[in-house]
Amino acid sequence: MTEIEAFERHIEALSRISKAITSDRYIEDILRLVVTVTAETMQSKICSLWLIDDSDNTLKLRATQSISEDYLKERSLKMGEGIVGQVAVKREPRLVLNVLEDPDYKEKELAEQEGLVSMLSVPMVVKDRVVGVINCYTSYPHEFTETERHVLITVANEAAVAIENTELMVKTKVIQEELESRKLIERAKDLLMTRRGLSGVEAYRWIQKRSMDARKSMRDVSEAIILTEET
Repeated sequence: MTEIEAFERHIEALSRISKAITSDRYIEDILRLVVTVTAETMQSKICSLWLIDDSDNTLKLRATQSISEDYLKERSLKMGEGIVGQVAVKREPRLVLNVLEDPDYKEKELAEQEGLVSMLSVPMVVKDRVVGVINCYTSYPHEFTETERHVLITVANEAAVAIENTELMVKTKVIQEELESRKLIERAKDLLMTRRGLSGVEAYRWIQKRSMDARKSMRDVSEAIILTEET
């Protein structure tokens, strides 16, 4: 394959990934598409994507195009642990010609089993915040070109933007649902106060007790009260 053909293939891959990132797909679908298209474009044996879990400050494997059951097992690394952890902390790409000979590489047994040799690891950065790391492996010794490095860095950063946007959408949705729940509870409480002569505290406790007894959310109980009392 000529350099021009390789460049065109990389551009096409970036276009496909960009379209996915700006679509209404769920984040899991986006991540799977990112690793699949990246693996095809980079001609990688395995492409893997690790995200930082803020709850325990670890990196967890979230997506790979590999179908190997052993590689798909749930795994995590501490920040600074192994090559992936170091890339996340230092925020710099890292090239490894042979992972089996690199003292920092943590999963040598798995790499040998899967036939992994060379590795390019890149941090996923958005607004000066690292959200994860994306890796490409080959099954033979390979010096990744400047173009390949540029492509993976671009992919990593676009994927980081998608993740941040999805997190913001989820947070916004949660906030909206919480506000709506509060409005419904207040409305149900007012109805109990008006129709049954309860105080504000008594009405709230009544809703709370019904919620616990029925094992339903206070929102569900409030909606039932509104439906019953307003008809």
